[in-house]
Formats: sequence, C-alpha cells, structure tokens
Amino acid sequence: MTKITIDGQICEFSEGQSILEIARENGIYIPTLCYLHGASPTLACRLCMVEADEKVVYSCNAKAKEGMSVITNSPNLSKERNAIMQVYCINHPLECGVCDKSGECELQNLTQQMRVSTQSFAVVDSAKKIEDWGFLSYDPSLCIVCERCIKTAKDRLGFEAFKLVAREGEPLSPNLKDSMPKDAYAVLNKMQKSLIARVSDDDDCVNYGECAAACPTGALSVSAFKYSSNAWELRKIPASNPHTSDCELLFYEVKRKSIRDGGEKIYRVTSDINFAPLHAGARFGWDFSNENAVKNEVKFNEIVEKIKTGAIKNIKFNSFITNEEARILELLREKFDLNLINFEAKRYQDFLRNFSEYSGMKLYSGSEQAVRNSDFIVCAGSFLRSDAPNLAYALNNALKVRKSRALYFHAVRDSGLDAFGKNLISCQHKAGLEAQILLWILQNFGAQMPEWLDKKLGANFEISGENKVSNFAKNLNLDENALREICQNAQNPALIIGEDFIKHPRAGTLAKLLGLIERYTNFSVLIIPPRTNSLGVALICNLSKKVAGEILGYNEDGDFKFGVIEADLDAPSLVQQEGTFTNYDKRVVPTNAALAYDGYELNDIANALGINATFAISYTPNLGEYFEKIKFDDLENFYDNCGENHRGYTLQNRQISPNADKFDIFVSDEICAKNGEILIYEANPLHHFNAFTGISAGLGESGAIFMHPQIAQELNLALNDMVKIECDGEKIVIKVKFDDKFHGIYLGYFDAKISTQNIFVNSRYKAVKIEKIGGNNE
Repeated sequence: MTKITIDGQICEFSEGQSILEIARENGIYIPTLCYLHGASPTLACRLCMVEADEKVVYSCNAKAKEGMSVITNSPNLSKERNAIMQVYCINHPLECGVCDKSGECELQNLTQQMRVSTQSFAVVDSAKKIEDWGFLSYDPSLCIVCERCIKTAKDRLGFEAFKLVAREGEPLSPNLKDSMPKDAYAVLNKMQKSLIARVSDDDDCVNYGECAAACPTGALSVSAFKYSSNAWELRKIPASNPHTSDCELLFYEVKRKSIRDGGEKIYRVTSDINFAPLHAGARFGWDFSNENAVKNEVKFNEIVEKIKTGAIKNIKFNSFITNEEARILELLREKFDLNLINFEAKRYQDFLRNFSEYSGMKLYSGSEQAVRNSDFIVCAGSFLRSDAPNLAYALNNALKVRKSRALYFHAVRDSGLDAFGKNLISCQHKAGLEAQILLWILQNFGAQMPEWLDKKLGANFEISGENKVSNFAKNLNLDENALREICQNAQNPALIIGEDFIKHPRAGTLAKLLGLIERYTNFSVLIIPPRTNSLGVALICNLSKKVAGEILGYNEDGDFKFGVIEADLDAPSLVQQEGTFTNYDKRVVPTNAALAYDGYELNDIANALGINATFAISYTPNLGEYFEKIKFDDLENFYDNCGENHRGYTLQNRQISPNADKFDIFVSDEICAKNGEILIYEANPLHHFNAFTGISAGLGESGAIFMHPQIAQELNLALNDMVKIECDGEKIVIKVKFDDKFHGIYLGYFDAKISTQNIFVNSRYKAVKIEKIGGNNE
C-alpha cells in the first residue's frame, strides 16, 4: 500500500483512488454537494477543493499520488467555499419552512456550515414553473444543477433519464467575472445557463426514485410525499427491502396519521444514498400493510385443530417471509409431519444441492460487491433489470466506473441495456440453450478439469482456417475473435445466473455444470434467489413436492388461507414484522416492524400448537446449522462512511467433498413455438415484483401482457386491447400493454387476481396462443 498525508494524518490508499475517497475512508471531512459514491465526478459544485502539494485541486477527481501532502481547510479554501455557497443562495427561494427537503437539505446545512451571512452577488432571476413528471416532481427554482440526478441515473442505475438543457436566463454581466472568485463564477455561470429535463417527455420516472433521493435540495422530489410532512417530524425505522433478494437497507419513515387518529402510517421510504440503492418496488411499493386486521378466533381455532388432528397435512407458502417464520414452519413440519410446499424455493433448493455436489462448496462464492469489483462479468438466464435490479445497477456501475466488460446472454433482446454502454455485449440466443453457455465458459476458462469433461468440450470445436471455432459459440451467436482479448485478460471474472436456469426442465444438469465452473474456473458465481428470501427458506426448510390432504395457504391459495390479501385469517405484511432475511450476498440482514398489527401471526399458531416462543425473533439465534447464534437485537444494520457493510452477518461457506463423476450433458434443448403459437416469457415490468407491489397504493395496477410495439403490430394488436391467452387447457383474459425495451412478450405474476403459475410450470418460456377478443378498452 502507498501512503498520502491529509491534514497531517498518514493514510494508506490503493492506486486509482481519489483524494476524497481516501479522506472519507479515514474519517476526514471534505464538503461536497455534487459528489456521490459510485458515480463519476461532475465537478459541478467545486466545494471539495483542497490544496495538494500547495496546488488547488478538486478532491473528487484528483487521484492520490505517493507522498502527496493534502490540506483540506485553509483561509483561502474557506473564502472560496463561502463564495460558492453565496452563489447557490442567489435567488434561491426562501421557502425552507414548507420545502420537503428542509431539515435534511444539504444546501441548507452547508450554507450554515460555511457561515454564509451576507450576499455579495446578484443576477436577474428567471421564472420557471414546477413540473409534474409523474412519480417525481421538479422545481427548477430550487435546482442547483449539481447533476446528481443525471449521474445517479446513468452511472448507478443504467438509465438515460435526465439531461442538461438551456435555462434561458439573463446573461451574466462581464464585470462579475473579474469581481468574483473563479470557482464561484464558474458555478454561477453554469447555474444561469442550465436546467435539468427528462430525456423523454413521456417518462413517468417510476424507476428513478433513487435520483430524487440523491437530490441535495428540494428540486427533485417524490410527488406522493410532496407537502405531506416535514422531514424532521418523521421517525426512521431501519429495515430491509421486502420485495427482492437484494434485501437492501431502507428506512420506513413514520409518524401519526392525524390529531384525531393516533395510529402511525408510513409517509415514505428513504435510504443511504451513497451505498444502498433502492429500486422502484422498494422506493414506492411499501404501502401494502394489513391495517384492518382482526383476530378471528373461530377460524384460528379451526385451523389449529385441523393441524392437530392431521386434517391439514400441507402448508403452502412463498418466500416473502422471514427466516424466523421459515424456522417456525420447519418446526411445525417436524412435529406434525406436514408437507411444506414452496415450489420456487424447492427448485432453488434442489439447484443449490446439485451445484454444491460438483462445486465442493456448500454455497456459491459470488456477491454484489464481487460484481462491482469484477473486470469481466457474464450474466445468463435472467431479465436482469426486472429480476434483480440492484444486480443490474452493480453491473452497470462496473461498466461505467471500473470500465469493466460484460456479456449478457438471453433469448430476448433487452434494449434497455444499451444505456449500460459499449462495454456490454448482448448475446441473443434461442431459448433452451442455457447448457451451451456454461459449456462455452468451461471451454474458455476451465483448467485442470476431469478427463471426461475435457473430451466432451474438445469434441465441440470445428477448424476454421487457422482457428478452432467452438460449436457452442456458433450456436450462441458469439464472435469468438472479438471476445478472445476479453477472455484472456480477465483477472477477476464474475458470473450471474438467473431463474431461467433454476426453472429449466433440466435444471439438475445445469446446476452440476455450474458447480464445475465454480470449481475449475476463476469465476465468482452468484445464483440469484428468485424471491426475497428463497435462499433463507432453502437453507432452513425441508421442502416437499408432495401434496396430500387439506392445505393451509400462507399468502397462497389453499383450503384455508392465512394471509394479507383476501384471506380467511389475517396475517401481517412484511412492513409489520420483525425478523431477518438471507439475501443474495448470503448475508443475514434484519428488518423491523414499521407499523402496528392487531391480528394473528404465524408464531401465534405455533404457540397454540405447543411450539412456544414469546416472539418470532426469539428464533433468530436458532435458525439452523448454516446460521450464527446471534440475537436479533444484536444485529447491526448500516453502512459506515467508507461503505463497509455492517448489516447482520454473512453465512460462512464450507467446503465438502466434491463429486467428479461423469454425468450426462445435453447440448441442445431448444424451446420453440409451433402451430400458430408464440413464445412468451415469465417476468414482471421493472417496477413490480409480487402481489404486494401489485396492491400497494404507490404502484398498484392491474396485470397485463407486455409486448414490444412491433410484435403487437405483427399480431394486429393495439395498446389496451383485450386478448385471450391459451395453453394446455389454461385460459387467461388480459389487457395488452407495451414495453419498447423488451423485444419479446412477457407475462407477470404481480396481480394476485391473475394466476399464471399453471402456465409457467417447468420453464420461464411457454408457447401459447394469443387471440384478440375486443377492441381498445382504454
């Protein structure tokens, strides 16, 4: 490690780090307004100026050099910063008393910190109207043109969402340039010339809540929160995203509903804007609590009695539950010989077992941070921007900030990935060829593999001139010559595997091949859990495919339903529970209850059946062999100032004796449509993830079949037409909506009223017939 001195403190750093990054890692404060961790610097605010070896530089952009001496504060720097803050206050509306950002406004804080008590400059103001951008609201009069929203969307999320446009303000007086400090003048000149605008005027900004969170003033705000509460009145409750398996840190911000109603409600969701990105479901889809829950004692006793007598032999549930609830279900299974039915978690559990058998490790090695740090990333079997948005953000961030390279394998083109840049190569292949992706990786990256595998891979080459060409590469439409340099230079490759593999008809074989990749290549492998806590459920519960006798459905259909949505017995939502999730990083993270709940919980049923614990979190130290014996109240849930993760704990990966025996490898298992059918895909739109986002007030909408406009035209369909989807005796009548980024057709499962589970039984692809049954029904 090389060293630098900042304010007399010796600090170690890695090559390529900026002075600002090093300072933050060592607890040294340098003011900023435009900088965001994980985004390229804009140099818009210039407040981060420091003196490095007696030369003024901008610490967000200046790279540290061995032996450099840095001063972060001096009379000259203070004078320049004070002038910049005066510039930001020129014509800035004095509406702090009603501004949504007041109390947490960075402009407000720095104005006081820099002791701005006078105003030395003036320019003519230009009136600008507040603009309604759907989920977001933009007030140009409050905008300081820091470009955080632009950089957040581009560098962190992977969207070309916002841009700079001409402000059409009054030109600056020539005298100002001579009378003002140069940095203050540069900031003022930019503010007077520019404003922020959407790239597309039709964009409702549903996927850009992160940009509003990053705004340092009240310029870009969440429309639903606007003028609903003062920030300082809200109480922050740390929790974890309940919708997807990133389970990212978030804060439910609550206060009482009104003077008359002492009950609390959630007013918004916030995050650590530097280290905890939130997708639309987490940012806007939190309002799905079971507010009117009651204790139906008759139904409760009936369910308890039927479990005691053996009439109820099955509990069917999904993975939108905590680890503690999974443990309760497993204890119920053991005591009453129940079948625990969770099809997606069972598939994931079986996939992990086959993977583990051939990898020689109990769990996969990859993580989101490994993706961010990777120089070469392969993603296969996932509509990543929909399935795991935070991993898509990590992939985009690696490409933009680290200048990494990536391959994205999928049967359907996602042109939304174009915004990720030219370093990402999209490889569109026929559905069902997932095995060939893994075999190609083994061909190019495998070393010291078993003889039988070497022979299998070696037999799939053809001679073309002086080069050997892989049959797998040909079938996957890969240009191996273009990829050769990438493959040879990759030092820390990462592999992201999605649900297409887990739900594949031959998932067991794919899992074994993936295990061989984990064992015989340098790839860190991440297998995305398909739902929030699929990994936790898979590690805790003994799951079954067998169904015999009556079914208790926990947020699923059954003879008796215990749940949040239209149930026989009320259950708490995940915003009303304490507990933990196991996220895709194999990290056990805590979540806290944001709202009160007056109905029964799963723990109440367990207590009535003789499995006793005061609270569900009493099980946190006793979740099973994979988990640590740590009490819930002892789990941390934060990122420190340099981004180190202090959320819960990470499961320890253990080695086992690997299997090297030969197994049958299928090379091609193409899925295609025949006889007037068309291939559709199981996925949700980018802002939806489950029935809970489907009913949330912020995101709630009815289900639809989503298709590219060109495909709709070929099928003679228009927006909002009603169609009948038919296959294997199943029929669904549904509305048509468009997605101009996904060059195919997908059908989601976020609407609880529309059942798609019987269509996508053993694959995310299905050949169906689509018939128009009506005209435009808008």
